[in-house]
Amino acid sequence: MKAAADHVAATYLAADTAGMATPPRKRRLSPQPRRALELLELLASSPHGATEALLVRAHGFNSEMLAGLVRAGLATAEQETMKAGAKPVEVVRVRITDAGRKEIEE
Repeated sequence: MKAAADHVAATYLAADTAGMATPPRKRRLSPQPRRALELLELLASSPHGATEALLVRAHGFNSEMLAGLVRAGLATAEQETMKAGAKPVEVVRVRITDAGRKEIEE
């Protein structure tokens, strides 16, 4: 689990520092990458993924973290239309990718 968390942290940090000249130093798993790993585990347990609104409002993740995981290729985000009563509502559904599953299995 520690190795997977370190790798998720490195991938997550690499996505956020893609334009930097030197790679980030290896360091202890900070709260943000640890939280990213928790998000991947939550998505892995949900066969249909979860809506962005649910992840942000109910589980306390932030949109920047979701975007970072999508940029790193660990999750996907697709806009879809759902029905709320008779009214169509646009939502963003987030799902884990195969690469994301491999990260949490290591």
